[in-house]
Amino acid sequence: MAAFPWHSRQRNYKTELESCRLEAVPLDFGDYHPLKPITDSSRKKRDRDDNSTVGSDFEPWSCKRGDILARYTTTEKLSINLFMGSEKGKTATSSSAVSEKVRTRLEELDDLEEGSQRELLNLTQQDYMNRIEELNQSLKDAWASDQKVKALKIVIQCSKLLSDTSVIQFYPSKFVLITDILDTFGKLVYERIFSMCVDNRSALPDHFSPENVNDTAKETCLNWFFKIASIRELIPRFYVEAAILNCNKFLSKTGISECLPRLTCMIRGIGDPLVSVYARAYLCRVGMEVAPHLKENLNKNFFDFLLTFKQIHGDTVQNQLVVQGVEIPLYLTLYSPAIDWILQCIAYHAPEVLLTEMMERCKKLGNNALLLNSVMSAFRAEFIATRSMDFIGMIKECDESGFPKHLLFRSLGLNLALADPPESDRLQILNEAWKVITKLKNPQDYINCAEVWVEYTCRHFTKREVNTVLADVIKHMTPDRAFEDAYPQLHSIIKTIITYFHDFSVLFSVEKFLPFLDMFQKENVRVEVCKCIMEAFIKHQQEPTKDPVILNALLHVCKTMHDSVNALTLEDEKRMLAVLINGFIKMVSFGRDFEQQLSFYVETRSMFCNLEPVLVQLIHSVNQLTMETRRVMKGNHSRKTAAFVRACVAFCFITIPSLTGIFTRLNLYLHSGQVALANQCLSQADAFFRAAVSLVPEVPKMINIDGKMRPSESFLLEFLCNLFSTLLIVPDHPEQGVLFLVRGLLNVIQDYTWEDNSDDKIRIYTNVLHLLSAMSQETYLYHVDKVDSNDNLYGGDSKFLAENNKLCETVITQILEHLKTLGKDETLKRQSVLALSFFNSILAHGDLRNNKLNQLSVNLWNLAQRHGCADTRTMVKTLEYIKKRSKQPEMSHLTELALRLPLQTRT
Repeated sequence: MAAFPWHSRQRNYKTELESCRLEAVPLDFGDYHPLKPITDSSRKKRDRDDNSTVGSDFEPWSCKRGDILARYTTTEKLSINLFMGSEKGKTATSSSAVSEKVRTRLEELDDLEEGSQRELLNLTQQDYMNRIEELNQSLKDAWASDQKVKALKIVIQCSKLLSDTSVIQFYPSKFVLITDILDTFGKLVYERIFSMCVDNRSALPDHFSPENVNDTAKETCLNWFFKIASIRELIPRFYVEAAILNCNKFLSKTGISECLPRLTCMIRGIGDPLVSVYARAYLCRVGMEVAPHLKENLNKNFFDFLLTFKQIHGDTVQNQLVVQGVEIPLYLTLYSPAIDWILQCIAYHAPEVLLTEMMERCKKLGNNALLLNSVMSAFRAEFIATRSMDFIGMIKECDESGFPKHLLFRSLGLNLALADPPESDRLQILNEAWKVITKLKNPQDYINCAEVWVEYTCRHFTKREVNTVLADVIKHMTPDRAFEDAYPQLHSIIKTIITYFHDFSVLFSVEKFLPFLDMFQKENVRVEVCKCIMEAFIKHQQEPTKDPVILNALLHVCKTMHDSVNALTLEDEKRMLAVLINGFIKMVSFGRDFEQQLSFYVETRSMFCNLEPVLVQLIHSVNQLTMETRRVMKGNHSRKTAAFVRACVAFCFITIPSLTGIFTRLNLYLHSGQVALANQCLSQADAFFRAAVSLVPEVPKMINIDGKMRPSESFLLEFLCNLFSTLLIVPDHPEQGVLFLVRGLLNVIQDYTWEDNSDDKIRIYTNVLHLLSAMSQETYLYHVDKVDSNDNLYGGDSKFLAENNKLCETVITQILEHLKTLGKDETLKRQSVLALSFFNSILAHGDLRNNKLNQLSVNLWNLAQRHGCADTRTMVKTLEYIKKRSKQPEMSHLTELALRLPLQTRT
């Protein structure tokens, strides 16, 4: 194929830029904003929340159930009675008499109580929980299949399980599981009756009155209450009625307020105090859901409990504990979830007078530790904090035999972490608490309590008091390596301290802080603590630092994280560690002491060599340091700064080959070469660019991107385009030939093995043509300050332009050869796209006054349309653009070209 001579169009970049600027048009969106619907809907939701009786400041039961299930566990074997199911009496005809219906219901309930069940013994805790879940699903299935009586029987059977305290330490968790089923049942019944109130005319409003309920729904509701009233045993009858308490709304406005006192009185018939208190907790639960305004009943419920509290120490309970081998302190903790919940319900939006009354009642009971602990858990933190010294006095007077005082101090400390006591009492409070805490012999008891009071100390005192507390913790937890069993609490202490000490120079001047860190001797725990410290530093450190105390401490912390990396470390973990270390590196600055800054980077390179992202960050940081030096010197380097920037460049050149990512190396060679060029380090810049060119043949066909293998050609195309943009301003080396870097790169592109179905090689050649066209201009589009590019070196020399044109002809030949290979049916679409792309390149960069180039562009236009593969709309718009440009004075020759470019329709 004959070579096509290339003639670049002479460009006036400034004029072209002005002609391409978009016209500024003022925009007026009026009231419209794309986020307006979102904000409106969220405002409506807020309004609804504000109108609800129980607000978001009330912690719901659902937030507590997970903690209860995790805390109250057992290894003992459990038993459960499973309902076997009976279809007897399932279908009663609508014509039956009322007395017949009642008889049928009673027979069905009797059938349950007479043994339509089987007992499963020797179940593990997990087996037991699985069986309960099966019962819950059976309830839903029975209801869905319209077996309402069967559903009721399942709920009754489950409720009976709450009278069983044979494995007493599991009772709180059993209560959670069983009441989940009761809640499901209550919801199903309510929704069923509610749905019966909906007719073709209208649905029942949310806040309805009994007058809105039709007779059929009322009769169904009464039937449910009659069935439940027929249950013989007290505990299932109480729980099932409480579960459907909300259904009283369908019958009477005062139904709920009348039922709550009656149900409260029913609980008095439950003899076991533990079973009784959880029944009260459930009644409070449903009461807060359906009638939170009826606080009087909540108070009555709790006062009833106080009157029967002495049962806990009676012979019946004590004998039961002996049989099960349960100690009193453990037994008393079983009451905490129930009492805490009851008191939370009472204390919600309660007046100060009521809370004071509760305190007085606790005093009358001899400052019972269990009740006092629940009061401190349930009441508002502000109420507790303002009376801290009163509570400390009550704690001192408590009997410690059943409920340890250190748990009371822990509960007090939790409140003081949320609210501040009077300033005059703060030191005395700390002293009184720590007197008790420091005397604890059991390391686990000690650390559970100390963990809470560390926050109080950090909140109100200086580093001196915090140092004293840390020293005491080290003293208690070091003997017999007790710290190994307390890593969660020790970690919590670290997080608390760094939450309050944002000034890391103060933090690391706390004498016992680093010795405290030494207790974390298990590697994975130590690394987590180090990550926590680094996250806090990155979040709170506002200004760059060169404080040697901070640098030495955090280098040690970062080294700990780095050294934990091994062959088994996950990539996500490596990435997280690298982000934290990089965050530290970016916050270190020695100001104008650039040599010290470079020394720091050299040191960190040797310390963190196993984390590639850290090495990448160091290269970027050194490049930034080089450019900062250039800025300070205003581009005029002295002998000293010239030597310094060459040292920086050498750092990068030495470090890049140690990286494994091929495109990471390519981009860093390019970036570092640009920095070297900007600092007049021409030979070093050449070395970077030559290294990048020589690395291109090593690019694999597939690369790993976020764990998935992807073709690499698109990434290579992007990199080479960036490289071309830089090569425009790189001056030729005096000892090398004209455009030696471009020639070397063309050889590499030619020898690279491209995919058979890929056109990226031609796209690259097209971009090379753009580069060569820009290189032939009298003045280049952009320059680097104080660096003479080839436009200045050659000054439009004819020999340089001739060499440039020869390269253009070579590139054009390669492009046309490739277009010729795409003449097969299956590649005609690709041929059309490439032909039009090449046509546009010639239009933008070529001098179409040259006849041969003009004819080549016409041939490409026709080739793009020849087989009907071109997009007609694109071709039309391209032709319109040519006609528009032809009206410019220097572009009049395009008029003739436009006449030679026909538009072909598809046939």
